[in-house]
Amino acid sequence: MIAVQLYTIRTQLQDPSRLSGVLGRVREIGYRAVEVAGLGAKTVSRFGEELRRADLVACAAHVPLNRLMDDLDGAVAEGRDWGCEYVVVPSLPEAYRSGDGYRRFAAEAAQLAARLRPSGLQLVYHNHAHELQRFGQQTGLETLFAAAPADSLQAELDTYWLQYGGANPAAWIRRFKGRAPLVHLKDMAIDRGDPVDAEIGEGNLDWVDVLSACRDAGTRWLVVEQDQPRRDPMESVAISFANLAKLTAGVGLEA
Repeated sequence: MIAVQLYTIRTQLQDPSRLSGVLGRVREIGYRAVEVAGLGAKTVSRFGEELRRADLVACAAHVPLNRLMDDLDGAVAEGRDWGCEYVVVPSLPEAYRSGDGYRRFAAEAAQLAARLRPSGLQLVYHNHAHELQRFGQQTGLETLFAAAPADSLQAELDTYWLQYGGANPAAWIRRFKGRAPLVHLKDMAIDRGDPVDAEIGEGNLDWVDVLSACRDAGTRWLVVEQDQPRRDPMESVAISFANLAKLTAGVGLEA
């Protein structure tokens, strides 16, 4: 199913008085689920209530590694209140970005996953482009997921960052069959020679191939995201939903 990564509309999620209207608009566009990130400090406590009022579910939440290390109980309580199935580490600190560092995180992930498991939450890692740097014969991404057991760490592959790093997004999704329950979908366009993220279907990615790969890999959630929308963020997520709904129908995926 299609979800929206709330980081895309983060500027509209800082004022508690606007939260109900913003989530209501997300539901009106057609989204039935969100992935949580970018909430303002004043909106976190009201988020679960407003999510339910808008008839939305939270499939996952992005939680920084340092918070999982220092306040796992708090992160679990939020995830359970929001109805999440997945807790996603959005990125790793610079100190982890080496072959040994990725193996160290794999060991830490196994411990975190064991602590999350009794709450029904699964641990996931979201990539950017830097994980495609090679350390010997393997990329950082390969090193991490070779070292981490599948029952401890799953993947949230990001189509834009894979393409940005010189990889084929569809090929990577197929490599992670059964291990990529969430995929971040954002398109890549070229603006005066530079790559920029774009709404689904408004750039150059091969979406038939990408979505077919998601279908074949057993991906459960197609998560729309843009880091830096070049138009009003809510307009961007509406364009992405409309285009993606048509594309998913063409490859036999549920919107």
